[in-house]
Amino acid sequence: MWTQRILRVAWPAFMGACLLELVVFAVVDPLEMEWSGHALGLSRQTVYTLAFFVFWAISMMTTLLAVVLYAPAEARKENGGGPGA
Repeated sequence: MWTQRILRVAWPAFMGACLLELVVFAVVDPLEMEWSGHALGLSRQTVYTLAFFVFWAISMMTTLLAVVLYAPAEARKENGGGPGA
């Protein structure tokens, strides 16, 4: 049961991160990126990988928020509910 709940959040977030990665790096060259006026000093593959995991984490947070907000009020009450439950 927990596996299904995790996958309901992780899979759409993964797909969103993939799409965001494609869109961002179609426009941005990782070797031209700078941080505080200095070159990153990382390879393209490293920047792609780090960015993907950042995009995935942000996408998981937004997907989790949507799942929590979509939960019916009855389900929130059964689980102990919080404010507004």
